[in-house]
Amino acid sequence: MIQIIGAGCGRTGTLSLKAALERLGFGPCHHMLGMLDRPAEIDGWHRAAVTGVTNWDELYRGYRATVDWPGARYWRELAVRFPAAKVILTERDPARWYESALGSIYRAAMAPDDGSDPLLARMRRMSRAVVWDGVFGGRFEDADHAMRTFADHNRAVRREIPADRLLVFEVARGWEPLCDFLGVPVPSEPFPHENDRAGFAARLAGRTDPREGG
Repeated sequence: MIQIIGAGCGRTGTLSLKAALERLGFGPCHHMLGMLDRPAEIDGWHRAAVTGVTNWDELYRGYRATVDWPGARYWRELAVRFPAAKVILTERDPARWYESALGSIYRAAMAPDDGSDPLLARMRRMSRAVVWDGVFGGRFEDADHAMRTFADHNRAVRREIPADRLLVFEVARGWEPLCDFLGVPVPSEPFPHENDRAGFAARLAGRTDPREGG
């Protein structure tokens, strides 16, 4: 049963938030990058984007939290299906977010498929349907449009989720606001920082060598 809904767009610290939530006992936490290790999930999310028909209980079977895409696209539906779940909106400066997303997750999604990695090809098709076409209307390379969509998304979450159910969070703030919101003790170790661009690139590069996401 989902207890935490991450409504923040990818590249707003979602992989760090995933690691933090799992450290606090709210795991497993769903994240786009984790689907590379659970490929059976990919087709279900692709069908959700293409058909609009979604079985949330099936897609989230075994999970206690969700952050990042693809779940962030469906924050409204998830907030209705899991009414007791708390909502966390990770935010970031729009220009810095756009530059980061353009050079990492968007570039990875738009890379040409050469047939060498069928799993990665399925991930790209799914992410295009859910995010790049589904959220950004196929116009992510239009920076003004993408940043306006990002800002509209965040404003909608702030407007529609009741204040007592919502934490607006920047991961640089660390454990205290997150733990206070969730009603759990603050861990002694540093807050995780998992979502740098170099780390993302290394995760994808590992797909091409015998070998996680924000």
